[in-house]
Amino acid sequence: MTTTAKALPDFAPLRLRKDEDRRLRAGHLWVYSNEIDVEATPLRDFQPGQPVAIQASNGKTLGTGYINPHALLCARLVSRDPDHPLGPSLLVHRLNVALSLRERLYDRPFYRLVYGEGDGLPGLIVDRYGDLCVAQVTTAGMDRLKDDILAALQKVLKPAAVLWRNDSPVRELEGLERYVADAAGAVPETVTVEEDGLRFQVAPRTGQKTGWFHDQRDNRARLDRYVRDRRVLDVFSYTGAWSVRAAVRGAREVLCVDSSAPALEQATANAALNGVGDRVQIRQGDAFDVLKGLREARERFDVVIVDPPAFVKRRKDFKEGALAYRRLNEMAMQVLERDGLLVSCSCSQLLSRDTLIQTLLQGSRHLDRNLVILEQGRQGPDHPVHPAIPETDYLKMIVARVLPA
Repeated sequence: MTTTAKALPDFAPLRLRKDEDRRLRAGHLWVYSNEIDVEATPLRDFQPGQPVAIQASNGKTLGTGYINPHALLCARLVSRDPDHPLGPSLLVHRLNVALSLRERLYDRPFYRLVYGEGDGLPGLIVDRYGDLCVAQVTTAGMDRLKDDILAALQKVLKPAAVLWRNDSPVRELEGLERYVADAAGAVPETVTVEEDGLRFQVAPRTGQKTGWFHDQRDNRARLDRYVRDRRVLDVFSYTGAWSVRAAVRGAREVLCVDSSAPALEQATANAALNGVGDRVQIRQGDAFDVLKGLREARERFDVVIVDPPAFVKRRKDFKEGALAYRRLNEMAMQVLERDGLLVSCSCSQLLSRDTLIQTLLQGSRHLDRNLVILEQGRQGPDHPVHPAIPETDYLKMIVARVLPA
């Protein structure tokens, strides 16, 4: 939708260069600094996070959003409707739309409520843990709206507490400070997440991301059919989401590997919480070092899960990160039984699914093993993908059978 230059008094005009509106008209939401007509609307005239009316080169308004003149990804389009511009009422509306989807998907309030562009709120993440909402703001535009975001959450959900987990490194690219702070109510040190009949204690203040990885829920469910009576290795186990599930679903023995002692302590507690403490062991250490030690000790597992942090965070890291994925998965195959299953994950946006599969293939051939893919997964539907923004489709999960040549 476009409109003539309708008066939007709270929004400074941001004029695009000729033909630079094509991507936005096709559905995208991002504007880069080199797409802006800096003669008509000089970037020096804007403040970080300032609301803007984004215009085509002929002055027609494409929609409203916000700008950070100091960032390469300079502006984000939030609303194409001139009658419903970016503001408090739009935040409430978008939260209600997001909530209606989650309530259709899940019978318990444990999910990602807002996933940035996928829910029409670029720069905002909200995870729900029952009566607690953990929110993360990653852009200057959303940072300006923090009070309105909090008010919208309280109006739509009426949570007992809200926590700001504004400690993501991405904030530094926007010139924002990193911090964790209570926004409303009494935020508990630990909360219980319920997932498919299992319970997990997580730490919203100090855990990775917002304390839990809701995005892997459906992929963890895929594990159920593969683990009964099997010996399972979970590398980068964090607090035991994969490990405990495997034990509950019938694995005879599970080994968790992580470099974090607090995470492994929580994994042990979560195993006990679900009645499988006797079948879940832990080993602290660097994943590569532990895998090397297991190989040298001739340890073998029926199922190996590798769910590492992003090895490719920037384009300049691609070559080194891709090699790390290759090395990790190859080492994982070396501790598999002759007919074993590898569950390999990547959350690196810049590493494509095809590249991950090629990495697994190369590793298997280097070891003179045959590899076939049984299943593939992605992030759950509470992380909806924006079809014009491939960066929102980031999570890959491959279940592969690894056999002798």
